[in-house]
Amino acid sequence: MSSADEQLYRGDKVVKRGLVGKDHSPNHETTNESEQRGRGGLLFSRSFRGSFRGLEDQYWNPRRYILAIVLCLSIFALTGSFMFAYSMSRNPLVGHETRFYVSDPSHPTLQRHPLQNSQATWERSASEGIMEPPGARSSFGVEKSLTGDAGVNSRDDVSAARGCNEKAAILKVYMYDLPPEFHYGMLVQSPFPKGQIWPRNVSEIPGYLGGLYQQHSPEYWLTSDLLTSNMADRESMCTAYRVDDRRSADVIFVPFFASLSYNKYTRPEQKLALGVDKNVELQEKLMDFLRRQPAWLSSGGHDHVIVIHHPNSMHAIRDQLRNAIFVVADFGRYDPEVANIGKDVVAPYKHVVQAFPDDATSFESRKTLLYFQGAIIRKEGGIIRQQLYELIKDEAGVHFEAGNTSSGAIRSATIGMQGSKFCLNLAGDTPSSNRLFDSIASHCVPVIISDDVEVPFEDELNYTKFCFFVKSSDALKKNFLINLLRGVSREEWTKMWRKLQEVDHHFKYQHPTKPDDAVHMTWKAIARKASKVRLLLNKQRRFKMSRLQLKDS
Repeated sequence: MSSADEQLYRGDKVVKRGLVGKDHSPNHETTNESEQRGRGGLLFSRSFRGSFRGLEDQYWNPRRYILAIVLCLSIFALTGSFMFAYSMSRNPLVGHETRFYVSDPSHPTLQRHPLQNSQATWERSASEGIMEPPGARSSFGVEKSLTGDAGVNSRDDVSAARGCNEKAAILKVYMYDLPPEFHYGMLVQSPFPKGQIWPRNVSEIPGYLGGLYQQHSPEYWLTSDLLTSNMADRESMCTAYRVDDRRSADVIFVPFFASLSYNKYTRPEQKLALGVDKNVELQEKLMDFLRRQPAWLSSGGHDHVIVIHHPNSMHAIRDQLRNAIFVVADFGRYDPEVANIGKDVVAPYKHVVQAFPDDATSFESRKTLLYFQGAIIRKEGGIIRQQLYELIKDEAGVHFEAGNTSSGAIRSATIGMQGSKFCLNLAGDTPSSNRLFDSIASHCVPVIISDDVEVPFEDELNYTKFCFFVKSSDALKKNFLINLLRGVSREEWTKMWRKLQEVDHHFKYQHPTKPDDAVHMTWKAIARKASKVRLLLNKQRRFKMSRLQLKDS
């Protein structure tokens, strides 16, 4: 074998073993120039093929390549699953029922964050005639992210990871920074420090007054919910979210505790002590303030929300506020041009009897057929109380007695309602009363006799599933009402009783809020009215541009 053939043979062996190509073999020596020209092509071809086969055996085994791809895809899929599960666990709309706690405002469970120092926006707006939203607005400040890292300045960035954020809320609300005398200042013994508008943190939100005062307290619950909606560590979901720019808001909220103002300042001793009707004074100051606001001027007040739940609240200026969306108890003391079901929202009273969460009663255990305890002699539409009392007071199974508003009477009513099958809800001085919501809280099937009553959220709730409505003229027919109720079967009553347990949370005010409670349901009702307001305002703007163009030409 020639030296050239021997080199070729050895090179092929090296290549077949998967080692380096022949031209890199330590046994390969360069021949003369003519041999390289004669056999170089063949040597290179065989060497390249041998090298490729060696590398293929060592690195590019197809089975190993496929296994590597499958492994990478598995890792990506597993990582994606963990990321999706984590994001869903933080989503405010998923599993939110596990993220709510006690409703006692004196023991808030939300993590506290201090409020930014408020500025005297009221004085500024009074002098300039405006109330613009930027940095002067006091709000719950955010210094750190949820993980404790510094550098997070946006409330939206932080709260988006919790239960309340602007994108999740169905209603964006701008709230005026009225001085404390219009809201929480009425609930504290010592006034807030000068320049401070809102409580500095959640724990400083004062509790509302007790007794019958609380029945007209929606103003307090809505304000507290809105005030904390952009708080960094809020975990409860929200329907309404407070925005800083009025121009991005769906509605403008006026945080005036009008019902509390009426209850607190219209008593003779208060007027005597203050030397002035503070209730009327606040109303006049509010009206003067609103007339200066660009938001009020641009919409005529149509997109403003004002809570006037007590039928006597805001009596001095309600006619001037007629364009606004009112939150009311009913429409008994309003001119239809001022307040009506078309533009306004009916919100529940806050029940004063104890709730009945562990109701294990039954048709048989509720011994009383029909229960009523309250004022019997009333004026206006409440005359039916006296008439019905005379008609059914001696019927078997009927408890129809006069009552008062003392704490002892409330305890007595709690026991009586929880032990009765049906609870009578009669028109009084106005078409509605708190008794309906006490009945619902007690799971005592309401019997409503009030021809002009408007009930909350009736566009979402079918009251006939858990209430009886009886016309006044029928109720005053002899034996009509008693025969009606005695004819209700055990099965029918039990079905309505169970439905009451399903819906009672819709009428419960609390803070922090819970899904679809009275606070959320009221905000949703406002949102439905807001869409009508947008339609109205957009129609009014139709010819604005053409008129301006004509004026400029």
